[in-house]
Amino acid sequence: MEEEATDDKNCSEGLVNVLAQFQSESGETVGPPIELPLALARDKLQLILNALLEQEEITPYSFFVNEKEVTGSLSGAVDSSVSEEKVMTILYQPQAVFRVRAVTRCTSSLPGHAEAVLSVSFSPDGQHLASGSGDTTVRFWDVYTETPHFTCKGHRHWVLATAWSPDGMHLASGCKAGQILIWDPTTGKQMGRALTGHKQWVTSLCWEPLHLTCDGESKRLASAGKDGDVRIWNTKLGSCEKVLSNHLQSVTALRWSGEGLLYSASQDRTIKVWRASDGVMCRTLQGHGHWVNTLALNTDYVLRIGAFDPQSLMKSRPEITPPEERQACAAKYYKEHLAAAGGVERLVSGSDDFTLFLWEPAKDRKPIERMTGHQQLVNDVKFSPDTRIIASASFDKSIRLWNGFNGKYIAVLRGHVGGVYQIAWSADSRLLLSGSKDSTLKVWNMSTKKIDIDLPGHADEVFSVDWSPDGQRVVSGGKDKVLKLWRR
Repeated sequence: MEEEATDDKNCSEGLVNVLAQFQSESGETVGPPIELPLALARDKLQLILNALLEQEEITPYSFFVNEKEVTGSLSGAVDSSVSEEKVMTILYQPQAVFRVRAVTRCTSSLPGHAEAVLSVSFSPDGQHLASGSGDTTVRFWDVYTETPHFTCKGHRHWVLATAWSPDGMHLASGCKAGQILIWDPTTGKQMGRALTGHKQWVTSLCWEPLHLTCDGESKRLASAGKDGDVRIWNTKLGSCEKVLSNHLQSVTALRWSGEGLLYSASQDRTIKVWRASDGVMCRTLQGHGHWVNTLALNTDYVLRIGAFDPQSLMKSRPEITPPEERQACAAKYYKEHLAAAGGVERLVSGSDDFTLFLWEPAKDRKPIERMTGHQQLVNDVKFSPDTRIIASASFDKSIRLWNGFNGKYIAVLRGHVGGVYQIAWSADSRLLLSGSKDSTLKVWNMSTKKIDIDLPGHADEVFSVDWSPDGQRVVSGGKDKVLKLWRR
């Protein structure tokens, strides 16, 4: 209705056409300014732009006028101040060529864990599924038959953190006793000896990005602990290479960047930047007034999938990159991804002080933006796979969306009646999944900024959610000790 009203308003003022210029995110203009009717629909804009760019295959785009997205016709995004003489800029952003369909139903409830499920995740190629629980076990599940695969015993305390290696060959798990174990997902067997050294529980794990490895095989793992230390391990030798200690309190989150830097967030309110190669601390990022809970990099998604391209995985017979090509493939994806993000790795941090900060940590200790609006502590934060949107989840029952380049506020998503624990993006960045204390999952549509599908079914709080890289499945786990798989 609003759109029609604006349309009528512009038409009543006698403005039917407007002089417009297409511009990319990096500021490059396409073709000359052209006269376009205000009643022009979005799909017609797609055709015009694809023709100007002389593309053989039609690429889908999003269009923005003064940061307002064109959803129906051009008039809906144009305000009354536009004139026929002035050239109006239409910003365009390419979208993923493939499309992930929203999950709509629970296809399996998988019991087995004897305590709450604390982490669930798909492997980078989407072929394996792992969970960690308060019952001290790690479990692997068959994603095709939706049945239990292996129960891995070895930890003596709650399994608090799990992380897949980017080559998909190993899963690391860390427990409350400070022990880290490496598992083979194809056999369910423990690989090598336990990695011990943390004096208190393990809070976070992350592997070295695939393109930085020496031979395309994931060996190096970083771990963070409640003891304030960050450790770098060689999982093949079972030895600790470096101990990075400078934090005054528990380290809560860890990220290994594609540029070879380690970022650690802590309850001492700081984020530290380390060089992973020699363990030197480069700088400290300060600004938060309380514990820093969570970190996300705009390259997280491409670092997670390594050499596995979601589009290839979505084919009826998934195309898996052979091991000898993985490193080169991962380097290529990383470069493309970083170029789309403006050539800069950005980091976002969420805290108990209800705020988020956006940083360019490789070059500056000052934040780009302080992002305020949440009324409670921030639990989880994730960049969309295309790096354009940051989503943050909070105990204030809402999810907020922010611009991935400058941190400016975009929208708030309301619908949960309990705190939101974790969020996960679909591979095409068009959908967002959230798991909440209110026992439901919700799928949000990024073009309407509204709930697409409500997924009740859990008997208690949902602690962890993940969306498989091939877009086919969603997994959730929580306090009711059950894993649920959701499909279309």
